[in-house]
Amino acid sequence: MRICIYGAGAIGGFIGARLARTDADISLVARGPHCDAIKRNGLTLIENGESTNHRLRCVEDCAELGPQDFVIITLKAHSVGAICAQLPPLFHADTTVVPAVNGVPWWYFHRHGGVYEGSQVTSVDPDGKQWQQIGPDRVLGCVIYPACEVVEPGVIKHLEGERLTLGEPSGEKSARAQALAALLRSAGLKAPVKSNIRDELWIKLWGNVSFNPVSALTGATLDRICRDLATRRIVRSMMLEAQAVAEHFGVRFPIDVEQRIAGAEAVGAHKTSMLQDIERGRPSEIEAMAGAVSELGRLAGVPTPLIDSVAALVRLRECAPERGLPRR
Repeated sequence: MRICIYGAGAIGGFIGARLARTDADISLVARGPHCDAIKRNGLTLIENGESTNHRLRCVEDCAELGPQDFVIITLKAHSVGAICAQLPPLFHADTTVVPAVNGVPWWYFHRHGGVYEGSQVTSVDPDGKQWQQIGPDRVLGCVIYPACEVVEPGVIKHLEGERLTLGEPSGEKSARAQALAALLRSAGLKAPVKSNIRDELWIKLWGNVSFNPVSALTGATLDRICRDLATRRIVRSMMLEAQAVAEHFGVRFPIDVEQRIAGAEAVGAHKTSMLQDIERGRPSEIEAMAGAVSELGRLAGVPTPLIDSVAALVRLRECAPERGLPRR
């Protein structure tokens, strides 16, 4: 089995290093000093205080790799559209693309059924590049839970989490989903295959749409947001808005809002990915995490006033003059 990890940063590097334990042919696409370090010294993974080094092929130009059986994309949501034109050399007729990306996925309404079948989510795919150049039929859904960081070029530290949930947009337990899940499990990862991947997406998105933007605005970690009564109320209200949107599209939540907040509080003094992006002067995933929920709300006729307001504040914070990022 040939597998390419496109975007071998923190999460992609972690997945690649774990898959290096298997007999699959693993290659990485990275860039800059990180790619150079992997080429020179291999990819180092730090887990539980121990380091392992893996000699994996790493390139900046994926055309050097040839067709793959699976392409796992581990980029920030707003970065995927820009690389779509580079992907075709990785494809053969049956190549599966696994977008391991935060937020509402661009393929959300593919094989969804009903009146929304085939609708496109412009917040995450504004020019349709992902829909057209990847193609929704190639997609196998994925929800990522590990937390990792790049501590220096070529070195990944695994902080917590080992689960990558897979699922077909159609809900079927396909052979390709089962094959990839088996490989991930052989690498020591948890890889359940779900019959309704959208329910799983929303459980994670519930936190992304609320905790991420609130943390980006306040600079607070998860535990502080949950323990402060005012920010806890804001998060709870945002989650209830998102739940109303999701339930309109048939999503079922196996836990309630208070349980989800308690789970976030238990994580402790963790900085969300959006807060880390803001602190480092990088573009955030506000559109995939909040803008897309607002878009789905408009499609459903379900109002999301608090999500809309908080997202607007994050957008303004993101393009503050001192950060040097252009206005959207």
